Amino acid sequence: MKMMPEEMPLMRNRTFVLMFIAGIFAVVGFSMFLTTVSWFAVTEMDSAMAVGLVLMAATIPRLVMMVFGGVVADKYKKTTIMFITNLTQGVLLFVLYLFVANDNLTLTILLILAGLFGMLDAFFGPASTSLIPKIVAKKQLQRANAVFQGADQISFIIGPIIAGLMMETVSIAGSFLVATILVFFSAIFIFPPLIKEAAVGERISQSPLQDLKDGFHYVRSSNFLLIGLVVLITLNFFVFGALHVAIPLLVDTHGGSPLNLSFMEASLGVGMLLGSIILGAYTIKRRRGAMTLYGLLASLVLFIIFALVPSLTWLTIFIFFIGFSMVFVYIPFFTVAQENTDGHIMGRVMSIIFLAMNGFDPVSYGLVTGLVATGVSVQLVLFGLGVAGLLIWFIVFLRAKQFREV
Repeated sequence: MKMMPEEMPLMRNRTFVLMFIAGIFAVVGFSMFLTTVSWFAVTEMDSAMAVGLVLMAATIPRLVMMVFGGVVADKYKKTTIMFITNLTQGVLLFVLYLFVANDNLTLTILLILAGLFGMLDAFFGPASTSLIPKIVAKKQLQRANAVFQGADQISFIIGPIIAGLMMETVSIAGSFLVATILVFFSAIFIFPPLIKEAAVGERISQSPLQDLKDGFHYVRSSNFLLIGLVVLITLNFFVFGALHVAIPLLVDTHGGSPLNLSFMEASLGVGMLLGSIILGAYTIKRRRGAMTLYGLLASLVLFIIFALVPSLTWLTIFIFFIGFSMVFVYIPFFTVAQENTDGHIMGRVMSIIFLAMNGFDPVSYGLVTGLVATGVSVQLVLFGLGVAGLLIWFIVFLRAKQFREV
């Protein structure tokens, strides 16, 4: 009997493989952008606050548009959305390269370009995540999510290393140029005629605002989704968001180089990659909610220890274990959400999940850099965030008995 596409092994599924390759190019380019722009802000602009402002500029417009990204993903072909997003981001990166190469980049221009880049990403995330359940069988969802998570982490390992080497041996402008080329390659692999995504199903004609309200109502009706959103907010505000802005500050505080920055960011990626490999090989079938909560607990405890570590070597080691733990929050939760969400509303639910994951990042960026700018040590700020996150975990754990059994 001929094997149906949705029953094929993942790496024989043509659509899945093309998305996989496109994702690697896109994330390597994006991680190079983040590493390079963070180092540029710290060294060329000589300001801890500049790092926070750039990250906030990339995040706030993204959040504003995120909720509508899910509405668009439910109305139009997801591959078309992803292609247009990647192509436009490549153009923005090339413009950024030209400004840096000609020594004309100001903080204002950087904030505008970062804002546009982040705004576009608001459409890519919900589209790509909601496409996965359309192209793989339901029983393959955890493995598919783990493969994509693993690809992301390989990319986040490779990207910072390439960026560090380019900045160390060529220039900051050279790093931006390589990132530009990689994002354009991603657009080629996600070109809609290559993917041949099925047509969007018929939907009730209603306003985008009503579509948005339907998405929020759907999430509010699910205890699992509500508890999961609190878990994601806690992880990303108290740990992941703080790490993004703290890593370059810690490297600068300890007198490190761009390569030290690359090694720390790569170590985080290696930890997440190892966790993804484990979850790709072993499918969790019971108590995935409990796994999500214990992953959050491990991340917070390790983050508190990370805040107390006095050297770049040990920071690089501990950030590996933080990355490993975080995967056990993301993948089990995303898999259950995809399995149990109706297809016609998948994009909106994914956009709300992405919003919860990233909605408080600007506050985290601003809080960390603001306190550091007033003279508080970055280590003390991180320690305080870790302890606060741990207190929230205890409250959630005590109230989430039903969530733990899913």
